[in-house]
Amino acid sequence: MKKTRINLFASLALAALLASCAGLDKMKKGADGVNYTVTPEVLEAHAGKVDVEIKVQVPEKYFDKKVALEATPVLVYEGGETAFPTYKLQGESVEGNEKVISYTNGGTYSYKNSVDYNENMKVSDLVVRIKATKGSNTTEFDDYKIADGVIATSALVADQGAQAAIGGDNFQRVIPEEKLADIYFMIQQANIRGTELRKDEIAALKDFIKEAQTAENKEFKGVQISAYASPDGPTDLNTKLATKREKVAKDYLARELKKAKVEGAKEDDFFTLKNTPEDWEGFKTLMEKSNVQDKELILRVLSMYSDPEVREREIKNMSETFKVISDEILPKLRRSKMAVNVDVIGKSDAEISELAASNPSELNIEELLYAATLTKDVDAQLAIYKAASSKYPKCWRAANNVGCALYAKGDLAGAKSAFEKANGIKSGVSEVNNNLGVIALRDGDLAKAEEFFGAAAGAGAELDNNLGIVAIHKGEYDNAIRYFGNSTNCNAALAKILAKNYDAALSTINANTHEVGFKYYLKAIVGARTGQDDLMFDALRKATELDAKFKAAAVKDLEFAKFFEDATFKSIVQ
Repeated sequence: MKKTRINLFASLALAALLASCAGLDKMKKGADGVNYTVTPEVLEAHAGKVDVEIKVQVPEKYFDKKVALEATPVLVYEGGETAFPTYKLQGESVEGNEKVISYTNGGTYSYKNSVDYNENMKVSDLVVRIKATKGSNTTEFDDYKIADGVIATSALVADQGAQAAIGGDNFQRVIPEEKLADIYFMIQQANIRGTELRKDEIAALKDFIKEAQTAENKEFKGVQISAYASPDGPTDLNTKLATKREKVAKDYLARELKKAKVEGAKEDDFFTLKNTPEDWEGFKTLMEKSNVQDKELILRVLSMYSDPEVREREIKNMSETFKVISDEILPKLRRSKMAVNVDVIGKSDAEISELAASNPSELNIEELLYAATLTKDVDAQLAIYKAASSKYPKCWRAANNVGCALYAKGDLAGAKSAFEKANGIKSGVSEVNNNLGVIALRDGDLAKAEEFFGAAAGAGAELDNNLGIVAIHKGEYDNAIRYFGNSTNCNAALAKILAKNYDAALSTINANTHEVGFKYYLKAIVGARTGQDDLMFDALRKATELDAKFKAAAVKDLEFAKFFEDATFKSIVQ
């Protein structure tokens, strides 16, 4: 009796086990009946991520009521795989809080997630990996491919296109110089007193004229004379006084220029003459700077009345104050201002270039920095900037520009050291912050690059270019297009491709005058995406001719997936 009961229990357990396995086996066998809609159909990398949306459609009478299922989308590629987060489904009789799928009616499930992109994903399959459990039994289904992956065109962004910003020169070939001197007159007088001509400023003006005349690199540009009368007294008298003061000042300067044998001093346009009969503006300026009693009241009179006679009357009514004005303010307004203008002519480009190469110590800092702009030879530029940095060790521009030349030569470590030196000389400079951001970007530290670029406002077109590159990395393609503006570089074209602005991208590529393989590779992508097969073949052929690395790239690039078996495509990439 006991034996019979044991056999019965064993039979029941076996039957349960077989029923459990049968349910799992049925689901495994019918797994291809589950429909997966993947968006995008071919996965793409953006902002360093691969995003996926999956809509799972489970058919009716498929999902066992007692089964709990774990499904994991996995990108499988040569040498490894990357799993997306797992999602879970359950049958109607399973206790739990996962999405329930009806046995009778089937059901749907929507999934959305992402993983970090890596280069190996360019040739990969997206599979769904399922583990189903019923009771104590678990079955793993065969991997089921649901999509191809990954189009990684966004990863083509060329960080080497990041641009360093030069610390500009302030070189001026022609530097204007001006020497000023004033002649003061007695009240109601227009004759020049000897005491005025013996003043130090007059002697300095005469020396200036003589030195400019003998200097080979100086050229007289003219003389300005402005004569004034104080605003007290009749207007007619003041007009005559201002005119006479203008003439005597001109005559005096004309004699001095003649003594110095200045050519052109006799020309009609050499002298620029101006007279002001009543110098109310000068009066106001002197009053504002003075400590005269009732100063504010006098200034109020000037603002209230525009009629010169009313102004004079109101001010004279302040008899005590007017006495101070007569002694301290008005004499300073009875004058002629003389200005002699000279242009200092700097070295020619040829002279600067020759000295920069042979004897840079003969050049000042502005001439050295300018000299480097006169050659496209990076080694020559580097030598000039190093000479400038040696002669002017406290000049941040010289140190920064050494870094720019080293960066152009591909010496990132040397460039970084030079930029850090420039930052140590003067911190917070926009150009230097831009350049430190460039180094961070090239080192793969996007966050640090953004920090430096954020502190580089005003660095110019180089900063905009670099922010465009950052925007591509972040998947912000419209922002990237805005930053690049009218630039025709390859990154600018790439941003337009990623934003699906194909006509604009093609225009940018065609405007790019640099014959580089990358340009034509991007053009081939435009051709592939827009169904222009001839354009694609021609551009890809040119890209591989200029740079053979694009053969291997195209073979794995799903942008060209529909051409992988095409004879013309094979002839180009093999």
